[in-house]
Amino acid sequence: MCDTLTNPHRSHGLPRRQSDTLPSRDAAAVARLLALCPAHAATPLHDMSALAEMLQIARFHIKDERARMGLGSFKALGAAYAIAHDAARAQPQDWARALTGRTYVTASAGNHGLSVAAGARLFGAKAVIYLSHTVPAAFGARLEAQGAEVAWAGEDYEASMAAAAAAAEDKGWTLLSDSTWAGSEASGYRVMEGYLQMASEAAAQIPAPPTHIFLQAGVGGLAAAVAAFARATWGDAPQIIVVEPEAAPALIESIRAGQLVDTSGPVSEMGRLDCKTASMVALNGLAMDADTFVTISEQEARAAVEILTAHGIASTPSGVAGVAAALLKRPNLGPDARILTIVSEGPEDV
Repeated sequence: MCDTLTNPHRSHGLPRRQSDTLPSRDAAAVARLLALCPAHAATPLHDMSALAEMLQIARFHIKDERARMGLGSFKALGAAYAIAHDAARAQPQDWARALTGRTYVTASAGNHGLSVAAGARLFGAKAVIYLSHTVPAAFGARLEAQGAEVAWAGEDYEASMAAAAAAAEDKGWTLLSDSTWAGSEASGYRVMEGYLQMASEAAAQIPAPPTHIFLQAGVGGLAAAVAAFARATWGDAPQIIVVEPEAAPALIESIRAGQLVDTSGPVSEMGRLDCKTASMVALNGLAMDADTFVTISEQEARAAVEILTAHGIASTPSGVAGVAAALLKRPNLGPDARILTIVSEGPEDV
């Protein structure tokens, strides 16, 4: 059943943290490094006046990540940035060979794997991506087209990540997860830091600060990075609403419990958000920065896909989950509300 929870830990954070690490807020450092990448360019912010009229509010803005760096998703800002960070530390004379001999390994439910593959190829490294058997074979083919080696393991994302971590330990590879857990924070922290770029761009593009920010979450990296930047930029004014599939309520249940907990549920059509355990660092940040946590149904996500397609923005249930909550959960907004949300990926058939 769909759920809504007002965050009892707002401002002060979780009472029982496994780590004191919080998401980065240093968007300037991210921008400096991305400026060296020839594929980097800002993505658009759309003023969706028809959606604002539908909700009878002042403004409805969508940050459109579907064409980010040619990879079709905001995830291009994560792993590719983290790999670029490693390359920069090597102080290379030849960036294309900066990380020759190094192998990055990860698990992916979707676009994170593409970002790892692209980043590794750009700097001369190798990428090995573990996929669970629930991931479509076509996605494995897309990864191979990016130069990655694909390995299949487990029946869900968590099992494929365990296999990737075991391979990293066994073979001396660099594990580059988009999540964090006790004893493994550094790579996921850096991936999350890369996502600050889209928040920084949106702040520069939007004509007035938003009153409500709707952010979809899987392990929580996107939501935590944008929320951290929003608090640093706009203070306490915006209401920040974190949106998960009802089949994967990892953040809302952890907030309810006051600590990181594992959850379970059926497979969600919101595949990129179908993560049963939250990122530890993302949870730490969102416990302080988010005002509300909500879950949405499969039907609500599909309905949002149809609405946005009719308005010229084609995406997936994962990509529009934040929009779905804004449009269909009917929050108490008021006529002066200014919504900011994100379409995080393009359609799967592109």
